[in-house]
Amino acid sequence: MQELVNIFVKSIFIDNMVFAYFLGMCSYLAVSKNVKTAVGLGLAVIFVLGVTLPANYLLFKYVLSDGALAWLNPEYANIDLSFLSFIIFIAVIASMVQLVEMVVEKFSPGLYSSLGIFLPLIAVNCAILGGSLFMQERAYETLAQATVFGLGSGLGWFLAIVALAAIREKLSYSNVPAPLRGLGITFIVVGLMGIAFMSFMGIKL
Repeated sequence: MQELVNIFVKSIFIDNMVFAYFLGMCSYLAVSKNVKTAVGLGLAVIFVLGVTLPANYLLFKYVLSDGALAWLNPEYANIDLSFLSFIIFIAVIASMVQLVEMVVEKFSPGLYSSLGIFLPLIAVNCAILGGSLFMQERAYETLAQATVFGLGSGLGWFLAIVALAAIREKLSYSNVPAPLRGLGITFIVVGLMGIAFMSFMGIKL
């Protein structure tokens, strides 16, 4: 249990997808102008990461990794399908994103219109694929570890985009120098937030 808590906390604060690895920056900057829209996209990212990481973990462990097919037949123990990891991971992610897109369009047309092209682009969001690749690289031993890592990574991305959206809403009422308005002051704020999150790296779990 303690190990799961460690993975969860670490994926939120220490290994934050945005501030530690700079993943998902395109939608992070584009959709963080409004808190409501940022919350919608953040929740979608949490759901997609929380579903695709366990699915990709099971696929990798029982189908794609070297010798994974031995459970079907001992003759298949030498088969290594790990070269298909990228395309399989992306296919699973795209399927989940399509499901999210249909649900959001059905139950929240306003949010669907606000997110625009960035909702289907979750399928190619490097933070989503990065979660699956980190899961593969770190060789998590159980499905629970992969699931907790996915939920923690999604929550970390959610906190990052909502915090930036709240700050940008306040900046719209602030007297920002003309050359820095828009993305200029946004880059400065993101840099300061990244420095702030670096303080969590001192935590030893």
